[in-house]
Amino acid sequence: MNRRDFTQTLGLGAAGLFMPKIPALARTVTAEELLEPGLDIAIKKRLADVALNAATAKGATYADVRIARYLNQYVMTREDKVQNIINTESFGVGVRVIANGCWGFAAMGETQSEDDVARTAEKAVAFAKAHSRLMKKPVQLAPQKGFGEVSWKTKVEKHSFEIPVKEKTDLLLAVNGAAMSNGADFVNSTLFMINEQKYFASTDGSYIDQDVHRIWPNFTVTAVDKSSGLMATRESLSAPMGRSYDYLQTNPTDKLTGVTTRYNQGYDMLEDATAAAKQARLKLKAKSVEPGKWDLILDPSHTYLTIHESVGHATELDRVLGYEANLAGTSFATFDKWKSKNFNYGSKEVNFFADKTQPGSLGDVGWDDEGVKTKKWDIIKDGILVNYQAIRDQVHMLGETESQGCCYADSWSTVQFQRMANISLAPGKERLTVDEMIKDVKKGIYIIGDGSYSIDQQRYNFQFGGQLFYEIKDGQIAGMLRDVAYQSNTQEFWNSCVKVCDERDYRMGGTFFDGKGQPAQINSVSHGSSTARFNGVNVLNTGRKI
Repeated sequence: MNRRDFTQTLGLGAAGLFMPKIPALARTVTAEELLEPGLDIAIKKRLADVALNAATAKGATYADVRIARYLNQYVMTREDKVQNIINTESFGVGVRVIANGCWGFAAMGETQSEDDVARTAEKAVAFAKAHSRLMKKPVQLAPQKGFGEVSWKTKVEKHSFEIPVKEKTDLLLAVNGAAMSNGADFVNSTLFMINEQKYFASTDGSYIDQDVHRIWPNFTVTAVDKSSGLMATRESLSAPMGRSYDYLQTNPTDKLTGVTTRYNQGYDMLEDATAAAKQARLKLKAKSVEPGKWDLILDPSHTYLTIHESVGHATELDRVLGYEANLAGTSFATFDKWKSKNFNYGSKEVNFFADKTQPGSLGDVGWDDEGVKTKKWDIIKDGILVNYQAIRDQVHMLGETESQGCCYADSWSTVQFQRMANISLAPGKERLTVDEMIKDVKKGIYIIGDGSYSIDQQRYNFQFGGQLFYEIKDGQIAGMLRDVAYQSNTQEFWNSCVKVCDERDYRMGGTFFDGKGQPAQINSVSHGSSTARFNGVNVLNTGRKI
């Protein structure tokens, strides 16, 4: 194995830490049975009732059960070779209860007989009673009505798992070929595809069946200047989506980037790879940025990550309360700031909302993993912090009686807890295009795509890079820059936001493998915005002189 293959394999191994877990498959009730029309729901409902009845018989005052099957496929290529095709399948049952005022959880995946399900529920109750001896305060669970028997499905036109693997590898190899023939020296491309078949039931009276699909096509192209030894990369500008294979389709092209992600209609991977190879070559010859204060025009393909790190994680209530500190800490947006009702998180142009119902988003589902109907709510209004992200056992702290529906687990084998909802920057209210926004900029940088970043344990001080950087001089694009990163803190940065384009420019980005918790779990979440302008931001030069 050469150095490059070793490095890539090591990277995939690290990414694998955040991939869904792969326990043993079912035996008594097979996955094939669960998929058989007319039988799957009946079998799952019967098993759920067994778990709920067993839990309450042992003294649980509340119980819920998740019966889930997770299908994952990852297709990976490099230049003209298929490197790996990974298929995983996981099926099992997780039971969560409240007994003696305390949470308890147990899961099983090796067999699904009714006796085994009942024993799992009884274990959950036993754990809750044992833990209650150390409990300081009993769980205060927000009331939740039962929904009866209901279902929800991702809108699917082309089912990813019904598309032949050869068609997928042919696409990726064609993408690689397009990049190589347009100036790339190296290229890796990947398709991540996920299908979650989740059945939830609770003593509240809900029996919820959901079929969730997600997809992420992506690549990295590298161009090398052999005379100087410098390398430049450009990663795909695709947005991972809560869709299936129909996301890979052609749509009108953005004039500057050459990429068809605008309006989230679809993604032309071949066109993006062609543009990426050419742009990677241009990056090698681009002017190195002069550090100092610049006005920034940030494309939604970039802002999603800044939103995720500085607003999404910062307004998770468990981080705010100090209950969760793994993977980059707690939050500066403490309770006292929210209680003041006037904490200035950003300028009056800044409005953030959480929305678990946005079609095509990674977080788009009908109900969360504790049976709460998903919804939309405000996080920051006219620059003021007005709410957080909370679940059933947290919302009483906010003086609310209804969960916000953002409780999830990444497997039937893990307990559900508070996870980030889709957190998005609302579009501007006045009609404004990107071209019109650029015309007013005297000295600025237009940043497209996400890059390396760092942020402190309080989600406050940060630094972000990107994929493409264009200098703006006197209202005109003046050429490409390189070695760009900007540095700020959350409050200062969002207060420097002076304009946001209208809803015609609204697009989503997102993260497929967002880690949180200990043991770590993953989550998929989208962040939407329109192109936004930030004045007087500190820009660093991250490169070296040729």
